[in-house]
Amino acid sequence: MRNVSGWAAHHQGSALKPWDFTRRDLLADDVAVRVDYCGVCASDIAAIRHGTIYPLVPGHEMTGEITAVGSAVTRFKAGDKVAVGNIIDSCGTCPPCLAGRENWCRRFPTLTYGNTDPKDGLPTRGGYCSEYVLPAKFTYHLPEGLDPAGAAPLMCAGITTYAPMKRWGVGPGKTVGVVGMGGLGHIALQLAHALGAEVVQFTRTLDKVDEAHALGADDVVLSTDDQQMAAQAGRFDFILDTVGAPHSIEPYMSALAMDGTLCVVGIPESAIEVKALSLIQGAKNLAGAGSGGTAETQDMLDFCATHGITAEIEIMRPDQINEALERLARNDVRYRFVLDMSAQRP
Repeated sequence: MRNVSGWAAHHQGSALKPWDFTRRDLLADDVAVRVDYCGVCASDIAAIRHGTIYPLVPGHEMTGEITAVGSAVTRFKAGDKVAVGNIIDSCGTCPPCLAGRENWCRRFPTLTYGNTDPKDGLPTRGGYCSEYVLPAKFTYHLPEGLDPAGAAPLMCAGITTYAPMKRWGVGPGKTVGVVGMGGLGHIALQLAHALGAEVVQFTRTLDKVDEAHALGADDVVLSTDDQQMAAQAGRFDFILDTVGAPHSIEPYMSALAMDGTLCVVGIPESAIEVKALSLIQGAKNLAGAGSGGTAETQDMLDFCATHGITAEIEIMRPDQINEALERLARNDVRYRFVLDMSAQRP
């Protein structure tokens, strides 16, 4: 077994504390990754509050360096810069897995933390730690020139927004709306702009207007202004809703053009409600998406490297994690916290 140091919640809702634990010895197809940076995601808060496996080590947005490889691994060698996301394995045999969409594995993919790994029977522990061990298949080359700290959140927020935009054909000649300008939304905005679409940022706050334009928005709409919202009717081919707080989607359904699609990637605690006529009139579509498969995740990283896209981040030391989680819970970050895990090394 491999000795690892990390930060864990020991029961539901508890503060995170330093915790030493072990990971499995490398299987033939495994790699060991020294974690350099790990993003802090809103889903980490939900897991700490409502998880079922404790101690819980959160974190599923990692960048780092390969330190060892299993005997069958050929894609990586020690010293390679890599990234790890929120899925670390899948069954590999069901139709979604065979189609390269392992995030929809029918067995359910093995998540980076808070699961039991079928390969070894151990609880999965996340990236708020010194080292991670996982199959090479779910490890990604970090492109040269992509800042490893700013790239860490791409492994969740980046792929979660990139995959649906690619699937629904976002590109030149399309008008795209991004609802919300937080951890997901500010990356979605950059991606849609780089894909060549006309991009409109929906936001509740005027103080984000200049930032939205700087990140690539062609237009900014204040979603709390009824007149501005009414003026959007029939404008959009695709709208990506990144908001995780309860809100009405009806105004955005009205903003869709004929055959337009509204895709939900944020996860509000309350149910989403939509009137039947909002779908029927104009033959509109309501869809959802989450994470991505192995091929599209590497494609996303390569695309971001080509276009210079990373998250806007605030770097914190590991011993500041509880402060970061508390601030994130009250939305006091622009736009992602990233832990510098090297700060805890001897």
